[in-house]
Amino acid sequence: MELRLFIIAITPAIDIIFGIYLSDKYDREPLKVLLLTYLLGALTVIPIIIVEEILLSFNIFGGTLSNLYTAFIVAGFTEEFFKREVILRIPYKTKYFNEKLDGIVYGVFSSMGFATVENIVYVVYRYANNPHVGLYRGIFSVPAHAVFGITMGYYLSLAKFDTDRIRARKNMRRSLYMPILLHGTFNFILMTNIPQLSILFIPYVIYIWWINQRKLSKFIYDSRHRIIDIEREE
Repeated sequence: MELRLFIIAITPAIDIIFGIYLSDKYDREPLKVLLLTYLLGALTVIPIIIVEEILLSFNIFGGTLSNLYTAFIVAGFTEEFFKREVILRIPYKTKYFNEKLDGIVYGVFSSMGFATVENIVYVVYRYANNPHVGLYRGIFSVPAHAVFGITMGYYLSLAKFDTDRIRARKNMRRSLYMPILLHGTFNFILMTNIPQLSILFIPYVIYIWWINQRKLSKFIYDSRHRIIDIEREE
């Protein structure tokens, strides 16, 4: 394994989790839970590979339908399902998941665990002879996984802290299908050979970053005022 390629592969995800960790400055999550979430996110690669291979064997379609199936079902559904399971199984049940920003933090850590391993596979092994893959994935693919994690965590938090059970269940479902839709659309645009659709790729990436930055900013604002309210009560 070439050290330079390995560093290129892991740097984007490390930068993102460091950034999201610093954003959670008012009530930071314990490092042990964050590290566990990240490592389990990385380990999701194992079941994801197995399930994706099974689903690919059922791809009886051709052309655009095949791309849709691969983008939304094989990749989108499988990857987002297992990344979400990590959050639901571990941090979601702990006492540390006590404010809305936490969903986004854990969502990004789980997603970046998976994205780290995936990027190593692509950059270090599969396309080691292509110097542009690391740059492309560092700019688009890895940050896209962070965006999907923000979306997932946003709706998980809305579900956890909502006293309206019906609305909470809706947001719990959204925490799965919204990242799938974003992920599937991202992959489908890249997979299709339709020029008119390819033109939309950059605007789409900018748009999903913009809407998810708003989600993050909203929960950072809520986190700050939550701490202020607690301090006033004391």
